[in-house]
Amino acid sequence: MTLGPVEEELAKARAAYRDRSRWGEEDVLGTLNFADDAIRAHAASLVRRGRAVSLAQGFGGSGPRAATRWHGLGRGHDTERTWHGGSRPGGDDGARVTGIEHLRSACTGRGVLLDVGRAVGDPRGELPDGFPILEEHLRDTVEAQGATSSVRRGDIVVVRTGQLGRVRRLGAWDGYETGHAPGLSFTTLDWLHRTEVAAVATDTWDLEVRPSEFAEPAVSPLHQVAVPHLGLPLGELWDLEALAEDCAADGVYEFLLVAAPLPVPGATGFPVSPIAVK
Repeated sequence: MTLGPVEEELAKARAAYRDRSRWGEEDVLGTLNFADDAIRAHAASLVRRGRAVSLAQGFGGSGPRAATRWHGLGRGHDTERTWHGGSRPGGDDGARVTGIEHLRSACTGRGVLLDVGRAVGDPRGELPDGFPILEEHLRDTVEAQGATSSVRRGDIVVVRTGQLGRVRRLGAWDGYETGHAPGLSFTTLDWLHRTEVAAVATDTWDLEVRPSEFAEPAVSPLHQVAVPHLGLPLGELWDLEALAEDCAADGVYEFLLVAAPLPVPGATGFPVSPIAVK
């Protein structure tokens, strides 16, 4: 699938998915507002076995050089304003208003694993590099996994592509942090907006498919809309392999997820050590 001209598609998406005024002019949480106290209380009730699974990659040595991370609302790769922030993404004004420190208590709630690699990928549960995950693939994954993976308002959705498992198995780390990768299609912006999820993360370096689906070069087009217009925090380089095995074993794909970043004032993103508890 090849999309139309980049700027034309970006303009349409910015107009369709613009939530900047939804929670008031001073808002710093964006879609994390959906994960309210009632949702967190329900998420705590999901813990049955007390099994804690780290979703953080180790880095350095023979593995990746970058850490598991959140992209906060001060960074959006956009040419317009950041989420209720400065005139440039990641600029001083935007970072002061929407620094990662504001998310320190908000990144907790019901986590849902969508193991797309296992549901629609190859026999190893892996998607090939450059594979665009469409809404239909997300729906097929929910259907394959069952009711515990139904996506609800306020969920933190983690999407496994299987790319990390492949590079770890092959020891082929070159390109993992900058090269081609499976990931969310630009067209899933509609699903992300419509489902009112609190945040989304994947096991790849840029979350969205690489190369992009546009005929001409495009720099993180999904980021350009999701962060500064939807107010949606994006997680990258999450290690979902152990969680995927556990979920497949017991058939339960929902869990309590705690993924608080260090409260570094003004940071547009920061490493995180997420924990899923089942």
